[in-house]
Amino acid sequence: MLNVTEQFLYSTVRIECTHLDGGISTGTGFFFRFLDDGQTNFPAIVTNKHVVEQAITGKILMTLRDDDGNPINTEHLTIELENFEHMWIFHPDPEVDICIMPLGPILEQARSLQKNVFYVSLHRDLLPSAEELSQLRAIENITMVGYPSGLWDRINNFPIIRRGITATHPNINYNGKEEILIDAACFPGSSGSPVFIYDDNGYTTKDGNTHMGGSRVFLLGILYAGPQFTARGEIAVMNIPGSPRPIPVSQIPMNLGCVIKSQKLLDFEEIILQNFQRQ
Repeated sequence: MLNVTEQFLYSTVRIECTHLDGGISTGTGFFFRFLDDGQTNFPAIVTNKHVVEQAITGKILMTLRDDDGNPINTEHLTIELENFEHMWIFHPDPEVDICIMPLGPILEQARSLQKNVFYVSLHRDLLPSAEELSQLRAIENITMVGYPSGLWDRINNFPIIRRGITATHPNINYNGKEEILIDAACFPGSSGSPVFIYDDNGYTTKDGNTHMGGSRVFLLGILYAGPQFTARGEIAVMNIPGSPRPIPVSQIPMNLGCVIKSQKLLDFEEIILQNFQRQ
């Protein structure tokens, strides 16, 4: 049975896009189960809008599983999808840089090839409640999973795991938006990365209670951008671009990332109910 950290390895997917101008970029997506009632759910991939905008084709690399339901790390299936941008459902608020794609077409394509794929879906229970958020301190450890600069373990189809801390209070909206800042190295290709609070050897809550040996895991949010220091001495918030598209050397990352709070994922549930049936 996979432990929590091992489940992280199968919860994300590397997204490779070919754009109208012929350029190729990569980003991060993660699997999420919407409207999960224990019997049915709507499986989808979550990423940023800017990862898939103007993408004419997309490639998704899925890990295969054996007859016992276990992952075969070194065996993969490449799913190539045409008209890629239009397969995604964009968040209705243009200021919220997240979108989702139903996982059904990918699973159907795999089944048509008589292949079974392995992945781990995140779910609503991982979203922190209002009470849990109220117990978070200003500085918490965070874990981010994705594909910085397009890098990944290509043999085992594993993402890169990075750690950092919250740079703004996770229970307070940064600059009036449902976002926070994190202090972590956020490189091109990390767009769409899930950001977790994960403690496996005890933690302390805001009220001062220490849970010795306890563990907790929350999906805190989705990385989408980061402040950049420019050659002119200005600070500008820039989308974390896909990799390996060139980045001007005049834009210098500050090792800060802008994260959309995970509760914004729930805004998609009404859209799904209106347009799809759960699987």
